Amino acid sequence: MRALFTFLAGLWLAALASASLAAPAPDFTLRTLDGRNLRLHEQRGRVVLVNFWATWCGPCRQEMPLLNQLYQKYQGSGFTLLGVNVDEDPRKAQAVASQLGLAFPVLLDADKAVSQRFELASMPSTLLIDRDGRVRYLHKGYQAGYEALYEKQIRELLKE
Repeated sequence: MRALFTFLAGLWLAALASASLAAPAPDFTLRTLDGRNLRLHEQRGRVVLVNFWATWCGPCRQEMPLLNQLYQKYQGSGFTLLGVNVDEDPRKAQAVASQLGLAFPVLLDADKAVSQRFELASMPSTLLIDRDGRVRYLHKGYQAGYEALYEKQIRELLKE
């Protein structure tokens, strides 16, 4: 019973932490760990989860495997996930991504220009962007159970 209460409380807190913004997402281009440039605007037509994270962030490391599962589950359905790392040293991001076996693209924002453009101060921060390029949800921080809310919102946006 306590576990159920904790789970439901986490979902409620996640709902409070998210906002339906419906504003166009600022476009950006960042280099991926494999050296390619990836532009957000090129993802139009897909539902995009953008997760800003850092290697020094414990909750970020906790949610990464769960995000990876969401990516693998929905990538064939018009969904993609972009992990934007804000560490100054890209080798740290590469090490963590390899250690966790991340399948989704990890982008490098070492100068934090993109995270500042989105006015993000907390790690992790997660945006869900609809097929038209509008930010629909913003989640600041992470607690166990948020991934269930992410999945619900991904499925909702995929149906639109």
